[in-house]
Amino acid sequence: MCVYSYRKDGIAVMRCSRCKKREAVVFIQSMQGGEKHSEGLCLVCARKMNIPQIKEYMDQMGITDDQLEEYADAMTDLSDNIDSDMFKMGGTNSLPNFFNALFNAAKPTDEQNMTAEEAPGQGADADIPDSVGKGDGKGSKDKKRKFLNSFCTDLTARAKEGKLDRIIGRDKEIARTIQILCRRQKNNPCLIGEPGVGKTAIAEGLAQKIAAGEVPFQLANKEVFLLDLTALVAGTQFRGQFEGRIKGLINEIKTEGNIILFIDEIHNIVGAGDSEGSTMNTANILKPALSRGELQVIGATTFKEYRRFIEKDSALERRFQPVTVNEPTIEDTVEVLKGIKGYYEEHHRVKISDELLRMCAVLSERYINDRYLPDKAIDLLDEACANRSIRSIELSNEHDMKKKVSDLEKEIKTIEDGDEPDFEALAEKKSLLIREKNELDDLDKKIENINVEDSDLAKVIELWTGIPANKIEETEFKKLAALNSEMKKRIIGQDKAVDLVCEAIKRSRVQLTKRRRPASFIFVGPTGVGKTELVKVINDELFNGTDTLIRLDMTEYMEKFSVSSLIGSPPGYVGYDDAGELTEKVRRHPYSVILFDEIEKAHPDIMNLLLQILDEGHVKDAQGRSINFENTIICMTSNAGSSDKTTGLGFNKTEGDISREKAMKALSEFLRPEFLGRVDEIVVFDPLSKESYAEIAGLMLTEMKDPLSEKGIELKYDKRVPAAIAEKAYGKKFGARDIRSVIRSEIEDKIADIIVESASKPVKTIRISAKKDGIEVSSSE
Repeated sequence: MCVYSYRKDGIAVMRCSRCKKREAVVFIQSMQGGEKHSEGLCLVCARKMNIPQIKEYMDQMGITDDQLEEYADAMTDLSDNIDSDMFKMGGTNSLPNFFNALFNAAKPTDEQNMTAEEAPGQGADADIPDSVGKGDGKGSKDKKRKFLNSFCTDLTARAKEGKLDRIIGRDKEIARTIQILCRRQKNNPCLIGEPGVGKTAIAEGLAQKIAAGEVPFQLANKEVFLLDLTALVAGTQFRGQFEGRIKGLINEIKTEGNIILFIDEIHNIVGAGDSEGSTMNTANILKPALSRGELQVIGATTFKEYRRFIEKDSALERRFQPVTVNEPTIEDTVEVLKGIKGYYEEHHRVKISDELLRMCAVLSERYINDRYLPDKAIDLLDEACANRSIRSIELSNEHDMKKKVSDLEKEIKTIEDGDEPDFEALAEKKSLLIREKNELDDLDKKIENINVEDSDLAKVIELWTGIPANKIEETEFKKLAALNSEMKKRIIGQDKAVDLVCEAIKRSRVQLTKRRRPASFIFVGPTGVGKTELVKVINDELFNGTDTLIRLDMTEYMEKFSVSSLIGSPPGYVGYDDAGELTEKVRRHPYSVILFDEIEKAHPDIMNLLLQILDEGHVKDAQGRSINFENTIICMTSNAGSSDKTTGLGFNKTEGDISREKAMKALSEFLRPEFLGRVDEIVVFDPLSKESYAEIAGLMLTEMKDPLSEKGIELKYDKRVPAAIAEKAYGKKFGARDIRSVIRSEIEDKIADIIVESASKPVKTIRISAKKDGIEVSSSE
């Protein structure tokens, strides 16, 4: 039997013969008793009857039973509310967006609740009949702000409620933003800066100033809304939906007249909403309103994305006024940390000293090289606080004791609410509760004195970078104080060279002048005297990492084009998107040692590049980024003059003086005077004496102990062995490299034979002895 009901316009609608509330859309005819019987069902009831076609349809569409019920209810509501005025002359321009209402039935914030003016595809000036869009007058303000409330966050309201963190600094940038916003046309600032420098914070700072009434009268009643671009795009399944949302949002902003729209990552509007065969994306829709001043937008993006997306669209670029947001200094970062430390103390329940905040800024700048201040310093502080909070036994005990107190209070209430209370048990529980509360009060006093320590910062940096925590905790000045003695332990026979290098490094690090330049050296001398080894020792003592030693062999940079591999290829050339070998490594590791090996073989254009680095302390790469070399140490090695066999002229000249004269003469033949004048020290290495050979041999033998001890073998040698090695190596032409060659042939080969031949009977001790006929290597089990 069919059931009918009537719509607003008087038209009869068939209802489901089973549930009798939804519209019938599936019709079944059957023969019963020789008579034809018709039945109309809604989708939900048809699904419950397990009709195969309905099941197949649902599987193909990916619709669940719950969703099917929602869609069926939405379709019924839509059918019931269709007004015949829609089909008359002068009615609305189009039917309501049926598919949008159907597929967004469970989303009350979407277009199915919009007025006719707000509906996608409707013009702002469309004629609306009286029968459409009439309401009861409630929530008129919410209806006016349907798009703003759905796709935006009111930052001004959040500022008034105290839900935004305090903004420290950035007064110049906020003032510049306010000045642009007060313009009559093209009053749209675009904040451009590297990730993490505080672009979003500037928009939040503006909202706080508006909420506090600290802005010019032109902005006194303004409201800052943060646009969620992903929410705006999400759910737009059909052509016109996205454009309708943008149009509705613009109309609401025009109607309100006091809205400032903040779009974070504004480069995303270029291409957002693009469809095949159409150029009507978000940027193109916004352009007319932006140029007329009807829509005020604050954008935020990075330099890279601004160049890639905004600058390429000159029509969009001219509508925005760029505001550069530079990375703050360490001092500014410390002030920011002081301003926000209260939030982290409250969250982690720890205490943070001002000294720790300074360490946080300094260490993050030194060791975290692929991010920017103040973001990386704030993250370091946050995780250091978390590390201290986790390892605090008091905080863990407090959590357990609070749970005990809560459980005891519940038990006491249960006993008191009983028909026949057990007063003895009640007294015992109350006595226990008092004791627990007293212990909790004592524990709270201890918790008040939990301080974040330097070791927490060092531990976090170790987790992030792999640099040992004990090395991080050691201050730079402590390292510099012990630098001379530590280097002389590893560099033998070159005390004068070590002294010159240490003094120059100290001058550079203490920063006695305003001009910041990297410490620079040219190491000159014959092969095998310790030039390259000294560079490695400097890196190990100051920067503690393998990645911080950047070694460039100048034999690979003898051609003119090779300079592009250091700083990157210019635009239009192959490899333009690839980073420069030198600039990228320094950008990621600003505290590093750079070794230019055999500098005399480099192309003159490489020298011109080095001239700028040595003089200014920075250079620009192919992408236009300024790479800072101020915290690097630049070392160049050369064999110039070492092959000159002529003797010097004059009285009272030492061998060192003569070597220096030869080196300077040879260097001046391929290095210009202005280049030599910018180098801090030209260090001439003296030939090694036989005593130095013996000391170096002793160091090399000591280095062999650790690898053997890992195999369970102890290495022993008598005091005459280093002298015997030196005797064999001295006088050859490769310096200390000859010592390594003697050790390899006279000792390492014999040790390897012993270990291989005694595989069945493991060796426990290997002894090296000096005999008259040579060096003897023996073993014992």
